[in-house]
Amino acid sequence: MSKGPGLFADIGKSAKDLLTRDYSTDQKFSISTNSVSGVALTSTALKNGVLHAANVATQYKYRNALFDVKIDTDSNILTTVTFTEILPSTKAIASFKVPDYNSSKLEVQYFHDHATVTAAAALQQNPLIDVTATLGSPTISFGAEAGYDTTSRTFTKYNVGISVTKPDRCASIILGDKGDSIKASYLYHLNESKRSAAVGEVVRKISTNENTVTVGGLYAVDHLTNVKAKLNSNGKLGAVLQHEVLPKSIVTISGEIDTKTLDKYPRFGLSLALKP
Repeated sequence: MSKGPGLFADIGKSAKDLLTRDYSTDQKFSISTNSVSGVALTSTALKNGVLHAANVATQYKYRNALFDVKIDTDSNILTTVTFTEILPSTKAIASFKVPDYNSSKLEVQYFHDHATVTAAAALQQNPLIDVTATLGSPTISFGAEAGYDTTSRTFTKYNVGISVTKPDRCASIILGDKGDSIKASYLYHLNESKRSAAVGEVVRKISTNENTVTVGGLYAVDHLTNVKAKLNSNGKLGAVLQHEVLPKSIVTISGEIDTKTLDKYPRFGLSLALKP
C-alpha cells in the first residue's frame, strides 16, 4: 500500500488513544496463548474468579488473503477475510457473524499517494452505507465521511476533519455530529522514543453551547513502566499505571475520581494480561 494521507479514522486518533486507552474501572485477568499452527486462545476472568469469557481465534494466510476466525463461549463465530492487492493499492475486508447474519459487512479501501477512499456496506436487503475520503499527504490531510440509511433514505452522519502531523506532534480539528460539535486536539511528544507525551482536547457542543476541555499526559518512568493521567473541565481526574512484569505481560492499575464531589469514593480498575 502507498504511504498516503491515511484513513479518515486516523484523524485525531493518537490524541484520542492517549486520553481513553487503558482507562478502565473493571477488574480483569486475561491469558493469551498462541500455538505454532496459529491458533490463539484467550481467557478472561472477572474479579470474583468466575470465567467470564473464553475465545478461540485462528489466522490463516493464503496468497493475498488473510482468514481470521474467532469463536467465543456463546458459540458465536466471527469470520473476517481480508484481501489485499486484488486491484492495485486496494484492500477488501469481508466480515460475517454466525448466527447473527445481519452483522455481515463488506468494506473496500483504496490507497493512493495523495488520497484514501473507503466504502462499507452491511450485507442486508436495505443496507447502511458508509463512505470516507481523505486527501493530502502524511503531513497534512483533509477528510470527510458520510453514512446513509437506504431504508429511511436519510444521512445517519456526515463529518469533516483536518489533521497536521509532524515527527514530534500532531493536531486535528473535526466537525462532527452533523455539524453540531467541534473537536480540536493537540498531541506533543516529549522525546524521540514517543514514550512521553502531552495532549490537550477541546470539544464544543454547538446546540447546547457547552465546552469540555481535557488535558493529559504520558510519562515513561523507565523502559518497563508508564504513567498516564488526564483531567477535564468537569472535574474528572483519571490516572493509569502500567508495568511490564514479564515480556509481553502487563499489569495495569487505573483510577478515576470526581474532584467536584470528593465525598464519593474513587473508582479503581485492575488488569493483568499474560502473553507467554
